Amino acid sequence: MEEEHDQYLIPTVIEKEAHGERAYDIYSRLLKERIIFIAGPIT
Repeated sequence: MEEEHDQYLIPTVIEKEAHGERAYDIYSRLLKERIIFIAGPIT
């Protein structure tokens, strides 16, 4: 049986930099820009 996380596609962002390209998964890229989403209470 496959694990559940293997069934999801995680988008990738490719940034062009002066010395080449760098790929980030979408969550790492948003965190780099300090963009977060909190779906529940913080206790």
